[in-house]
Amino acid sequence: MAPHATVPTVPDGRADLDVPMLELRDVHAAYGPIEVLHGISLRLRAGSVLALLGPNGGGKTTTLKVCSGLLPVSGGELRVAGRRVNGASAAQLTGAGVCSIPEGRGIFANLTVRENLWLAGGDRAGLDRMEEAAYTRFPRLGERRRQLAGTMSGGEQQMLALARALGTDPAVLLLDELSMGLAPLIVAQMYETVAQLAQEGIAVLVAEQFARAVLPIADTAALVLHGQIVRTGTPADIENELSTHYLGG
Repeated sequence: MAPHATVPTVPDGRADLDVPMLELRDVHAAYGPIEVLHGISLRLRAGSVLALLGPNGGGKTTTLKVCSGLLPVSGGELRVAGRRVNGASAAQLTGAGVCSIPEGRGIFANLTVRENLWLAGGDRAGLDRMEEAAYTRFPRLGERRRQLAGTMSGGEQQMLALARALGTDPAVLLLDELSMGLAPLIVAQMYETVAQLAQEGIAVLVAEQFARAVLPIADTAALVLHGQIVRTGTPADIENELSTHYLGG
């Protein structure tokens, strides 16, 4: 980690509602010599859902990679609970309460549900606690606890991904294309869960190509095109400007 980066203990910052849990200030990021984010600015507060919308290639996933420490900031500031964390690693940000569920869910397909939960808990949460929380929120996982994760339905795998993330008691949850590969009814159910998480105080940043899947539960929406935020506003404001060409209808 760079010498100037100080990773805060994020959960302690939840009490100060005036301080964003996650903030990007004029953030630039690049893959090698090619800059792909050109001054992204976002503010995410505790208990809120921010929908990051745009077409594939627009910069949504790259923005989440920056927020999770998988891609370094080349310009601007990444701040967590009010502190600059440029240079912090993914492990450091995870330990500080920033948890990411990537596109594709990131579960271990060749392990059982129970084994996936055990690995996610690490030394931060015992398996008993992980299982109790997971099966209470997602009873279907309790029924599948000894089943290989890769043999479950897409919706069940997404439940497992969320359960793994929530078992670490995150303050900030980053979701990339939650709806990918899921039936519309399952997508609606998953976003109902996301809305509940926000009501419990978690700050949620969702990158989603299919905007109308997430807009009903979002507090704020931002449209990303060509590595820049071109519009930020309420879901109603953004929905009026949606283009099926960009956002998949």
